[in-house]
Amino acid sequence: MAATLTRSTASSSAVAEGTSPHAYDAGLLIVRVVLGLTVAAHGAQKLFGWFGGGGLKGTGQFFTMSGYPSGEAMAAIAGLSETLGGLGLVLGLLTPLAGAAVLGTMINALAVKWGGGFFAPQGVEYEVLLTAGAAGLALTGPGRIAADRFLPGLRAHRLVYGAAAVALAVVLAGLVLLIRN
Repeated sequence: MAATLTRSTASSSAVAEGTSPHAYDAGLLIVRVVLGLTVAAHGAQKLFGWFGGGGLKGTGQFFTMSGYPSGEAMAAIAGLSETLGGLGLVLGLLTPLAGAAVLGTMINALAVKWGGGFFAPQGVEYEVLLTAGAAGLALTGPGRIAADRFLPGLRAHRLVYGAAAVALAVVLAGLVLLIRN
């Protein structure tokens, strides 16, 4: 009874203040689409050389110069993580895992680029924004305008799903960084 009363009070105060759950869903949709398309485009640069990217060969050489073993294989993993993770965010499909894919890749990008300060052109501000956005979406979920609404297990996003996905991303990114020279 108390939980119902608390929920009723919270929702009526939100309505009284003029907020709407639809506004949150629209805001999450905008963040998902912009962040997801941005990251997916970066993945396409790595995989296919689109948008002025180096493709697997050029990106693989960069990964090798950055201390990763098997540069082309690492470029493929990063490209697939960015492309599939980004598209997953756009669609709101398996959002915690899509956010984790982007987060893990961005942790490695931060490690590679670290040392040039915070601000552009050598800084990490862009990477920090993508990292925070991916982690935030993994934790909050996609909102109601998303494919996850049609998946029974993800229909009602729970913080534990997002926290587990973020933990998975951090652990896997850390393991990849351990093999980097």
